[in-house]
Amino acid sequence: MQHDWFASCPKGLELLLASELTELGAESTRETVAGVYFNGALATGYRACLWSRLANRILMPLGRFEVEDADSLYRALQSIDWGEVFSPDKTFAVDFSGQNSEIRNTQFGAQRSKDAIVDWFQTAVGMRPSVQKRDPDIRINVRLAKSKVIVAVDFSGGSLHRRGYRQGAGEAPLKENLAAAILLRADWPTIASQGGALIDPMCGSATLLLEAAMMSADIAPALARERFGFEAWKGHNATQWEAIVSDAAGRARRGREAELPEIRGYDADPVVVRRAQENIAKIGLEKVVRVSCKPLAELQKPSHKPMPIGLVLCNPPYGERLGEKESLRYLYRQLGELMLREFSGWQGAVFTGDVELGKATGLRSHKRYALYNGALPSSLLLFDLANNQLRDASPPKSGVGNGTAELSEGAAMFANRIRKNKKRLAKWVKREHIECYRLYDADMPEYAVAVDVYGDSAHVAEYMAPKDVDPDAATRRMGEVVAALPEALGVAPELISYKRRQKQRGLTQYEKEDNRGELISVREGPAKILVNLHDYLDTGLFLDHRPLRLRIGREAKDKDFLNLFCYTGVASVHAALGGAHTTTSVDMSNTYLGWLRKNLAHNGLGETTHHRVKANCITWLAEAENTYDLIMLDPPSFSNSKSMEDTFDIQRDHVSLVRSAMSVLRRDGAMYFSTNRRGFVLDEELSIQYLCVDISRDTLDPDFQRNSNIHKCWRITHR
Repeated sequence: MQHDWFASCPKGLELLLASELTELGAESTRETVAGVYFNGALATGYRACLWSRLANRILMPLGRFEVEDADSLYRALQSIDWGEVFSPDKTFAVDFSGQNSEIRNTQFGAQRSKDAIVDWFQTAVGMRPSVQKRDPDIRINVRLAKSKVIVAVDFSGGSLHRRGYRQGAGEAPLKENLAAAILLRADWPTIASQGGALIDPMCGSATLLLEAAMMSADIAPALARERFGFEAWKGHNATQWEAIVSDAAGRARRGREAELPEIRGYDADPVVVRRAQENIAKIGLEKVVRVSCKPLAELQKPSHKPMPIGLVLCNPPYGERLGEKESLRYLYRQLGELMLREFSGWQGAVFTGDVELGKATGLRSHKRYALYNGALPSSLLLFDLANNQLRDASPPKSGVGNGTAELSEGAAMFANRIRKNKKRLAKWVKREHIECYRLYDADMPEYAVAVDVYGDSAHVAEYMAPKDVDPDAATRRMGEVVAALPEALGVAPELISYKRRQKQRGLTQYEKEDNRGELISVREGPAKILVNLHDYLDTGLFLDHRPLRLRIGREAKDKDFLNLFCYTGVASVHAALGGAHTTTSVDMSNTYLGWLRKNLAHNGLGETTHHRVKANCITWLAEAENTYDLIMLDPPSFSNSKSMEDTFDIQRDHVSLVRSAMSVLRRDGAMYFSTNRRGFVLDEELSIQYLCVDISRDTLDPDFQRNSNIHKCWRITHR
């Protein structure tokens, strides 16, 4: 006997679902929004419930009616012989959807439908079945569209996306049937059949991995489901159903015993990884699906065996999980770099609710599918990693002058000094792979500027001229600097930023210089750092602290690191990349903490173990409960911030500050205390109480050795 059926699904999956149902024996499939109508025998309905990886529900219509209002809805349901559907000793629930001009509330529509069914039983057999909202024996689905209503038995008895293996999920979990659709669109079955592997760099609760494994092992997605809606239906053929289930169990057993593809997942959050492992154990696929705790920055393609082909697939955050959109751009860029570097020759797929973030990977997508994650419009972007390249994230270079422009005598002299310094530092820059460094620091007093190189760009800061210097002469010399630098540096004029420190009143000297919001990426050792060469007097990277940050990175493995007055958190990034167990970065500025968030994302580092704290470091230390193995203390020389009750002066207040910081340092730990205050003297009390070693000379690279007073630094430990 043939039946009419309807399979509901998330929007965007209709074509895939129709194809899947056809393979399961469905006939006359017809797609509609969020579902597919089809015909088939009872066995087809059973197989759809057990085997559909994409459907939400499988419905068997009982009747279609024209209704105008609540009374005609009541009469329509009263016309059905409910005694042939279920017994009055069974519990039931009504799922009502839709509305029209008279029935405007789904709760009211559901109540009127329940009344009709209960009243039918009371009249026909003298018994009233009980209504039970949670886990009823049978569900009746009523869908209203304008004047048409369809009444159906919910064969699935609840959404089929619940496979039974998920014990819990992280934030914004991906539904299982949507995960299956993503895998099908990414052509995972074909890749798996060719011996390809699957890697998810941000696996969350492992939904994509488990759906992939179930496909490869030929495991029916609903095989572990405890109950179906048709079991309380009077027309249920238990013998036929048991045969279908038995066949599926045999296929699953043989599938588990077969050689299955390599399926691995990684996530930076250890709590989420444990949850994923629980889900994997629940379904018994521990030998197939392996997950481990690893941030994106540390991920490499497994090397225990050749993996020439495969699929790297993930659903990165696109909401609040790792921060605002601007931070996530750098995470997506890191993902794009990782995919191309580690998985060249593979296929790539990124599922995201923000297509602009997907484009931020820098990769060229050859296919984009529009899908829905619940009500959120989303996109699946597919990448051929064998024939792809990263779009340049940095500003394009323009042509530099050809050297024919005639310079004034002063400009030529300045240009010669720049070239001389470049030559002097060239071997060191090349040997140490230095990308950002100070090239010139008022070497000639009349040209009082600092010239810093940042990759392919440059930053020039003019020092405040003494009162006895003629302002017109200072302006002329600054003009000579501007004229000389492009040719001397070999940098296009538009890639050089100038900060001119002129006489200003009050707090205006600390205000933003510009509002471009343009961040460029530069390298320092293993870290990628975002700097802003235009908007502030400082760029986000204090170049003189480079050796100290690299030292912290080398010493941070398996340690808890505390970064006080963290600024943009570059030291925290180095500690994290060096293998720190945790990092904690404290600062009063939302701007700097947001900048740190971007730096973390840019290096593929999550925030689960790398904490940002907005607080006054002095008061925070007084209340701190945790202790640390490694601390960086780099306070300002002076502060009268509105967030502080009193002013702070490093010379006056450093004894109490150092003691407070040392109170949270573990007995075998080390603290690095640094200050840029000229003429600073460490109080002898601290040298008596602690072991204080002056390492200032060791923390200056060749680009700052000419100005050895740029900072003072001590390594302080408990005696």
